[in-house]
Amino acid sequence: MAQLDTMDILVLVVLLLGTLAYFTKGKYWAVQKDPYATSLANGTVGKAGKSRNILEKMDESGKNCVIFYGSQTGTAEDYASRLAKEGSSRFGLKTMTADLEDYDYDNLDQFPEDKVAFFVLATYGEGEPTDNAVEFYEFISSEDVSFSEKGGIEEKALGGLQYVAFGLGNNTYEHYNSMVRNLTKFMDRLGAKRIGDAGEGDDGAGTMEEDFLAWKEPMWAALSSAMNLEEREAVYEPVYEVTEKPDMSADDDLVYLGEPNKNHLEGHSKGPYNAHNPYIAPIAESKELFNDKTRNCLHMEIDVSGSNLSYTTGDHIAIWPTNAGKEVDRFLNILGLTDKRHMVIAVKGLDATAKVPFPSPTTYDTVVRYHLEICAGLSRQFVSSLAQFAPNETIKAEITKIGSDKDYFHEHAASKNYNIAQFLEAMGNGEKWTKIPFTLFIESLNKIQPRYYSISSSSLVQDKKISITAVVESLEAVGAPHVVKGVTTNYLLALKQKQHGDPHPDPHGLDYAIGGPRNKYDGIHVPVHVRHSNFKLPSDPSRPVIMVGPGTGVAPFRGFVQERAQQAKNGENVGKTILFFGCRNSRDDFLYADEWKQYAEDMGDKFELVTAFSREGPNKVYVQHRLKEKAEEVNKLLEQKGYFYVCGDAANMAREVNEVLAQIISEQRGIPKEKAESIVKQMRTSNLYQEDVWS
Repeated sequence: MAQLDTMDILVLVVLLLGTLAYFTKGKYWAVQKDPYATSLANGTVGKAGKSRNILEKMDESGKNCVIFYGSQTGTAEDYASRLAKEGSSRFGLKTMTADLEDYDYDNLDQFPEDKVAFFVLATYGEGEPTDNAVEFYEFISSEDVSFSEKGGIEEKALGGLQYVAFGLGNNTYEHYNSMVRNLTKFMDRLGAKRIGDAGEGDDGAGTMEEDFLAWKEPMWAALSSAMNLEEREAVYEPVYEVTEKPDMSADDDLVYLGEPNKNHLEGHSKGPYNAHNPYIAPIAESKELFNDKTRNCLHMEIDVSGSNLSYTTGDHIAIWPTNAGKEVDRFLNILGLTDKRHMVIAVKGLDATAKVPFPSPTTYDTVVRYHLEICAGLSRQFVSSLAQFAPNETIKAEITKIGSDKDYFHEHAASKNYNIAQFLEAMGNGEKWTKIPFTLFIESLNKIQPRYYSISSSSLVQDKKISITAVVESLEAVGAPHVVKGVTTNYLLALKQKQHGDPHPDPHGLDYAIGGPRNKYDGIHVPVHVRHSNFKLPSDPSRPVIMVGPGTGVAPFRGFVQERAQQAKNGENVGKTILFFGCRNSRDDFLYADEWKQYAEDMGDKFELVTAFSREGPNKVYVQHRLKEKAEEVNKLLEQKGYFYVCGDAANMAREVNEVLAQIISEQRGIPKEKAESIVKQMRTSNLYQEDVWS
């Protein structure tokens, strides 16, 4: 009997564990730890690297200023790092940067009055927090927020907290800079003391950098007054230490050559796969979609069957790029590091809070190829910091002028489309820039970020293969000596060329190392992860949908239509589905022309494709013109609670479509334009109007 009781207990324990595993989805034990998050990333191994208590962390490391960041593409993180360096070098603050997702916030009510917190927050999508700021935003915005020692709103729990705020936004979105605006609102109601004005940078107007520079000077003045700081001459103080290891070989099994973490280095990566841990996915298929020899548009099928990755229709896939070999060579050459490119180096923080953005030991070549955003545009503040390391006094004077004069910077740097190495080449007049510490680039250049693409397939139709549709980018500016080539799309083009039998794929002479570190990506593989999106079809398939997606803006709508066609084939009642698609002409860039015919057969009169070919007639015709022509039907579907979707260019097309829709509602319903605009806003609020747009 005793044995039976023991067996009963064992069975109950197993059932309990199984139930727990099912409902938590492995939340408590399946989290992939970033293997260098506490050692290299924080410069030390120990308690300081593990605590989620920001006050403990600041006390242990002797800090009086923390710069929190909410960043999606790395720009907010970059600005946070720049503020930390400037606060330290100019004003003697003991600064640290902090990823919002790494800390708890319920003890902010204990924040000492002699310390200050910065919040540098990007607004993502339709007024949403960035992935790493979601928990913080949900906490601070809650109506019943409470803290460790004080209550919430009624008790003004954050009365002792001094803070500074800067937001990164895009005026082409309706909820422009909503994150920083809402933060200040929430902080004010909790009693926190804001120092200076909350800054707002505008990526949509292309003024983000200058907005930041214009905001920070009066902010520093206000902070100096509030904290009795004295400005001093800024001198470069490295945040990291780079130690060369001539006794080690780049072929050593312990040396990272582009592998993102230890599991990848050791050849047995495992999930969960996410923004810190990519899945090296095989490309199952690839093809060219354009018939125009001067341009490329790629369709790729990425196989995720060997991973735990899943997606739902409307999600995004992140592609982890590598820099083009041509630009890696240029960068190493101008710094005089070509002969040392495969020298093994160890990088560590000189401070317990200094976050190294990649694992080490590694090599100069690896850092430049896989980890630094070397092909991005120039920052005037960074250019200014290079003057002290110029090859000679003449060049130093010119760099100083470029870095200090906004108009002169635009004329001699920004308008030229230079990346940093191209700029140094142009300014150096044949001389190398051997005096610049390599640590300065690690500190000042963004970490290379994954690029997100709308998934152009339906998870109902193909849940283990993810489709993407991408134009290979090439940006030319009048008078600029360099054509900007899309880092990721040209990388994908090289992979496509290899898959189609080219033994030496080399689009535009960019020379990508498509085999990956130690040739681990050979066989046409690419590092990816999936980001879930709120851009979704209605849960009820009978609801009408109207989609506007010119060019590659059609990508998610291919997935939407593919899904509805499958639902129709399955016998479900599918609502009217209209797609407005635009391109130059029907011969060269009519994406998925044959597929739309098949979907029309599957769905019958429930699917309608409306095309706008801008270069086929005497006048240019765009999707917004076609939308007007279909005004009566569009309004009728909206009155039936239809969903309205827009994907593509935010600056022009999406904004005009928004205006046209308000016009349609006004005219068709006989109401004032202001009332129609209010209806469109209500549609957005209730998710009946959704956008997936970019600037």
